[in-house]
Amino acid sequence: METVKFDDWKKLNLKVGEIKEVDSHPNADKLYFLKVDIGDKIINLVAGIKNYYAPEDLIGRKIIVFTNLEPAIIRGVKSEGMLLAAEDTNNNVVSLLCPDSDVENGSSIR
Repeated sequence: METVKFDDWKKLNLKVGEIKEVDSHPNADKLYFLKVDIGDKIINLVAGIKNYYAPEDLIGRKIIVFTNLEPAIIRGVKSEGMLLAAEDTNNNVVSLLCPDSDVENGSSIR
């Protein structure tokens, strides 16, 4: 595994976001299209978590979002960041990384 210098790590902008809307991705069976409030704006995310979470379990959930990732077009839909999740491939489990207390949308992760 390649190591990362601390100065590179400091470039990451991780924030608390709140999922406001969840829709099925129009061009993919395993993807959701999310609208996430990161404090100063609402961004669009495409996330491959459809097999693990129902939409009603995501609305209002606070998550950790990588906000300064270069936008990408994923199956024809623009994604403006990436949510963080842990994956246990042995047990087919994906778990969103979430703050353990109620913090404001847009709060920085340190």
